[in-house]
Amino acid sequence: MIEPVIESMADVRAHLADVIDRARREDTPTIITRRGRQEAVVIDVQEYRRLRELAESAEEAWLNKLADEAETEGTEGSVSLEEMAALLRTDQS
Repeated sequence: MIEPVIESMADVRAHLADVIDRARREDTPTIITRRGRQEAVVIDVQEYRRLRELAESAEEAWLNKLADEAETEGTEGSVSLEEMAALLRTDQS
């Protein structure tokens, strides 16, 4: 990916079609600023989908890692849901 172009909201409004074409054809993102602050980015929809897939894969891998770690810790000292319910009923009596 090419370095992004940084443009103000007013500039982007004046030539939005060019900004979209640049993102799609040249794979060049445009960072849109408002009052000097970076607010949004225009990227090609294929790049957006690729980034979403990467994020989802990373999140899934992270969750799987957490599940694996929890599984390897074992169940020593844990209580099943049924046991907890019985304990609570006993405490209320």
